[in-house]
Amino acid sequence: MLIEEELLLSYGAVIEDYGRSHIIFDEGDIPKFYYQIVKGRIKLNHYNEDGKELILAILSPGLSVCELLLFIEKKYPVNAVVFEQCTVLKLPKSNFVRLMDENPPISRDVNKFLSERLYYKYIMLQNNSSMYADVRIIGVLDYHKSFYEDQRKFSFEVPLTRQQLASMTGLRVETVIRTIKKLEQQGIVKVINRKIYY
Repeated sequence: MLIEEELLLSYGAVIEDYGRSHIIFDEGDIPKFYYQIVKGRIKLNHYNEDGKELILAILSPGLSVCELLLFIEKKYPVNAVVFEQCTVLKLPKSNFVRLMDENPPISRDVNKFLSERLYYKYIMLQNNSSMYADVRIIGVLDYHKSFYEDQRKFSFEVPLTRQQLASMTGLRVETVIRTIKKLEQQGIVKVINRKIYY
């Protein structure tokens, strides 16, 4: 959990429940709240000029949603869409800023978290520019696994379908399916009951 639930509540956060496909914010909205996931998952996406969805991240419990935009005066460059039934802590921006000012250790933790996310995002972007499907897919898997403490081989159940991996890498679904099979043969991933473990 990025920030303890009790601390967020003490600064005025409210708990909100959202159903699948609920839009928390749209691309172009002005950031007004800090969001932290308690239960469920949220995807950050964007649609290109052809209407094709590009998934930028799928966020899990304990993670915050686009918190970096609370530090600058910019509009959201992505949509935040509930991926599965979700419970979220929602804190007004002014209260979040006060929480950061009054709790330097929390502020340092948030800065460290942002730095780690940016680091892995750069790595993923580098990998996504590769001509090789396996490099792109491994980049996405590394990025998502980086959110979890357990980094042992095959400890991470990938929360993405083959279609979502395709949307994140710009590959065709058929290419993702073939590449996952190849990665399994190479011992890089395991597939159990159609779930990918990395």
